[in-house]
Amino acid sequence: MSDLSGLPPLVRWRLMLGESASDALGAEGVLEGPGAAADAALSWLYGQDEALGERDIAQREGGSGGSTMTVPEWIDDVHRLFPQETIERLERDAIERFQITEVVTNPEVLRRVEPNPTLLKAVMRTKHLMNPEVLALARELVRKVVKQLMEQLATEMETAFRGTLDRNKHSPLRFSKNFDARGTIRANFGNRDAAGRLFIKRPRFFARTRNHNARWQVILLVDQSGSMLASTIHAAVTAACLWGMPAVKTHLAVFDTEVVDLTRDITDPVETLMKVQLGGGTDICKAVRYGAQLVEVPRRTIFVVLTDFYEGGDSAGLVKTIADLCAQGTHVLGLAALDDAAMPDYDKNLAQRCVDVGAHVGAMTPGELAAFIAEKVKG
Repeated sequence: MSDLSGLPPLVRWRLMLGESASDALGAEGVLEGPGAAADAALSWLYGQDEALGERDIAQREGGSGGSTMTVPEWIDDVHRLFPQETIERLERDAIERFQITEVVTNPEVLRRVEPNPTLLKAVMRTKHLMNPEVLALARELVRKVVKQLMEQLATEMETAFRGTLDRNKHSPLRFSKNFDARGTIRANFGNRDAAGRLFIKRPRFFARTRNHNARWQVILLVDQSGSMLASTIHAAVTAACLWGMPAVKTHLAVFDTEVVDLTRDITDPVETLMKVQLGGGTDICKAVRYGAQLVEVPRRTIFVVLTDFYEGGDSAGLVKTIADLCAQGTHVLGLAALDDAAMPDYDKNLAQRCVDVGAHVGAMTPGELAAFIAEKVKG
């Protein structure tokens, strides 16, 4: 429970409206104790935008809180004072709105923050600024968030691809019914304390297989431009989950003006994400031509291009390559977003040209993509 849970209604209004509301609210809106501390934390953050109160009274203007608060102190106060939903909103605004990158580049702060997708995106944007100590802490934060995301997707993926247990292959999807006890003991045999007790750091789980005459290919090409960051994160997690599906052979590559194949790191989405380099130009055509070379059996290939369609390369060549893929029977899917919101900003004109030659274009959540792939594989 937060320190603000018992505040009177007028004090809550005072926190939302800022110092300018003090006179109107009178004595009942006076801030003391936790209320004053919360006002200082909010003022430290939102007081950095001097024109905020003038633009919209519904948005909070700065109060009278001290301006000498450090980022670690602010993080401590925010986590002590506010409920979890508010904490995530404040941290997101600090990083995305006010560019306070110290939230993820200060080791003292990184040790205290609660891992969440907003912080993961911030790490992705600032990892090139980090020294080795901070980078190690950031990697651990990435690992925790990725684990959360994989667990969220695992149930949908398992439902879509459910089959019989395959004891010859392991999967990154963690289900108790698929637990490989012997394999887990072997993999963790060296993790013992002085009393001889075994500690499990790397649990192992069997994959499940389906009866198919031939496997399908899923080729994921991911645009590294900054606007596609959330989609890039979900693509890495989705690719790792797909790798555990015996009916599917998965490839993963990221691109800007060059193409980098990350298939060998596909089972470790943390490693994949730490190798992603955001920004730079975009050559979708080059990426699609690279992916086209990977196609083995066109009619059993799902070719996913994750991009905002803002092409910096050869747009005519891109459309022609997609037309050739569709003509040979490849299932081409252009995704302008792969995230929980699935509300993209993309070049609709180029996307329509791809649709006109046979591609499917849209936006999906990771679960919807898993269901789309499973439907094709089962059919």
